Amino acid sequence: MLDALLTPIGQGFLALMGFVGLNADLMDRYGLRFLQGVGVTLELVGLSMLFGALLALPLAIARVSGGKITSRLAFGYSYFFRGTPLLAQTFLVYYGAGQFREFFTDIGLWWFFRDAFNCAVFTFTLNTAAYQAEILRGGIESLPVGQSEGGKSLGLSPYQVYRTVILPQAYAIGLRPLGNEVVLMIKSSAIASVVTVYDLMGVTRLAFSRSYDMEVYLWAAVLYLLMVEIVRRVWDVLERRLNRHVALSH
Repeated sequence: MLDALLTPIGQGFLALMGFVGLNADLMDRYGLRFLQGVGVTLELVGLSMLFGALLALPLAIARVSGGKITSRLAFGYSYFFRGTPLLAQTFLVYYGAGQFREFFTDIGLWWFFRDAFNCAVFTFTLNTAAYQAEILRGGIESLPVGQSEGGKSLGLSPYQVYRTVILPQAYAIGLRPLGNEVVLMIKSSAIASVVTVYDLMGVTRLAFSRSYDMEVYLWAAVLYLLMVEIVRRVWDVLERRLNRHVALSH
């Protein structure tokens, strides 16, 4: 199914790149592989951002409303993953998991950690969750105290206050930095190629190792730029729609 979808897209991509005068032989050999690499990159980033958002929510609430110990643990998590390189984190998970193969086999998780793609998604999830938690925390803390007090005065439970009053506004405030985080994750996803994931950069390295033609890195740069630009434009539309009430109030 994926091949059927990529075929017409690939033909258009090959025609475009050929039109601008790029190496036709390279395009014939690696053009579709590059598009498959784009698909892997988007899947990697999409899953990481989704799972990261699910993890970021309790982390942000723990920072804002948790007890002393819970808040410090959440801070320590964010401090570690925001303060260390994503490359080092990826190595720790990918190569470190092999050191505990017997343990993961005993608990039935080795099937997950033996796959490079799964390790990359796991690492990127932990990393982006730390950044998303801080973005969400900033959005929550920027709201006036009267927002939560008003919800409580209406008889809403703390859970209902967060779900219906606090979080929608906090996410709206943090929408722009969240978009920046998506862009950063797209560019940082190239790190996955160092642990044998054939994302866009992984395919680029493979193509260069076989052709020794630097042109393939130009393709990669253009494709990353296109992905970032599409995300930027989509996020602009999303932000305008979700925050249109703010514009109308001015």
